[in-house]
Amino acid sequence: MGEKLNKYKICVYAICKNEVQFVDRWMDSMSEADLIVVTDTGSDDGTVERLRARGAIVYVEAVKPWRFDVARNISLDHVPGDVDICVCTDLDELFTEGWRACLETAWQPNTKMGRYLYNWSFKANGLPDVQFNYFKVHARDGAIWRAPVHEYIGYIGKEPQETVYINGMVLNHYPDHTKSRGSYLPLLELAVKENSQDDRSTYYLGREYMYKGEWEKCIDTLKKHLLLPTATWNEERAASMRWIAKSYYKLGNIKEAYSWHYRAIAEASHMRDPYVEFAKMGYELADWPMAFYMAEEALKIKDRSATYVNMGYSWDFTPDDLAAISCYRLGMYEKSLSHAKAALELSPDDQRLINNMHLVEVKIKNRSS
Repeated sequence: MGEKLNKYKICVYAICKNEVQFVDRWMDSMSEADLIVVTDTGSDDGTVERLRARGAIVYVEAVKPWRFDVARNISLDHVPGDVDICVCTDLDELFTEGWRACLETAWQPNTKMGRYLYNWSFKANGLPDVQFNYFKVHARDGAIWRAPVHEYIGYIGKEPQETVYINGMVLNHYPDHTKSRGSYLPLLELAVKENSQDDRSTYYLGREYMYKGEWEKCIDTLKKHLLLPTATWNEERAASMRWIAKSYYKLGNIKEAYSWHYRAIAEASHMRDPYVEFAKMGYELADWPMAFYMAEEALKIKDRSATYVNMGYSWDFTPDDLAAISCYRLGMYEKSLSHAKAALELSPDDQRLINNMHLVEVKIKNRSS
């Protein structure tokens, strides 16, 4: 496809269904690869024809009953055996230009998997929102997709699994929000039924119940997650605790909500997210000392997690905004002004933040006169 750098043979592979509106921009973004192989699972909107017209190798395969791992493994089987590096993306994802050079620089002959920055969502102003490190670059041999949904690459090779971080390789997600995620919940329930000791699927199932507003099921499932012997990843354990706290809050059990927020902070005190979410709850409950303390603690943390999801609201104007409001309510006007200015620097066109800053300035002026 693009100009080859004569170091590795790179193949982009994907699954798709009825995504013709994404084909041209996706093919442009993936064109730095040597070849692009797509497995279509039943499009009737011209996706297959458009992909072929743009130079992709396309296979058509029905997957019934639907499982993401089965579809991904079928698509991987279609990647030629002489490929060195496989790059799995979806058609609603785009690499920033120059991704291949970054990949070739980082990859070594013994590398089995690569991780890179993934912008899962964007704010209205175009800046990244939710970010984490992704993992869908791998060697041709020894890889297998696992899990019916929220599928991941398992390694079954004989050599040690060497992983590299690919500096400068950034994948951006621009999803079709009209697409339903209705299959996720039954597939997650299936995954946990297949393996009740799978901490990863149990976590995702509990989180999905939260998304659906099924608060009791969320609490019960995530408590099970925390008791699993393999649930040792502190950042994901903290996430379970955060969603339990949110569920208790939605159920009106404020005491338990506070308790679980404290537990989440204790589990991953190096992440902003538990503090910011606690501060947001304090704001909603008009617990101004709590909102102030948690926002200030969040702002002391300067580095995002390198291994877990970083929520956009923890790194935008929100912590300073919460601190400014709570300081104002506590009569700490100079400190409120400082945080209001900091919030506005991060979102200079936000009229609410502008109004808040002026309100604090007037309060300070009136008090001094």
